[in-house]
Amino acid sequence: MRIFSNLVLVASLVAAAPPVFAQATAPSITVEQPYARATPAGAATGAVYMTLTNKAKTADRLTAASSDVAAKVQVHEMAVTNGVMQMRELKDGLPVPAGGSVVLKPGGYHVMLIGLKKPLTAGETFPLKLTFEKAGNISVTVPVQAMDATKDNKGGAGGMGGMGGMGGAGGGMGHMEMK
Repeated sequence: MRIFSNLVLVASLVAAAPPVFAQATAPSITVEQPYARATPAGAATGAVYMTLTNKAKTADRLTAASSDVAAKVQVHEMAVTNGVMQMRELKDGLPVPAGGSVVLKPGGYHVMLIGLKKPLTAGETFPLKLTFEKAGNISVTVPVQAMDATKDNKGGAGGMGGMGGMGGAGGGMGHMEMK
């Protein structure tokens, strides 16, 4: 009888115990103000801009991105080399410093959408998955702005004057910014 009462006591204590949940940790990388510009019919490429902030005490790296709106998605930079603006894929990814931010904006770092499956239309959104070396995968919803949008994600004007080329309204060549 004593064994039975001990079992009842143990069972009641287990039943009364609060449930144990795995603690979810907040992502060390935050993605702020992602956006893309609308593209004209027939455009093969588009770009996504945003600010990446690393709250961790160690640096991280954006190593890849993917989206169902394009056949291929790459992390790119634009830079002036010997007086010529060049765009290239960052094969080793984009560093995001510990406790710092990286701004992806027209004329600088950006996520390149290659082989668009349909035009990006102002007012629509699309999913984008970013893959970080340490933080893992982060999914974001990217709103599409008007084709002539010149706002960078710091609230100012700048960039490539839409997808139409260098300069343009509010334009200039833009610049790369790491802080």
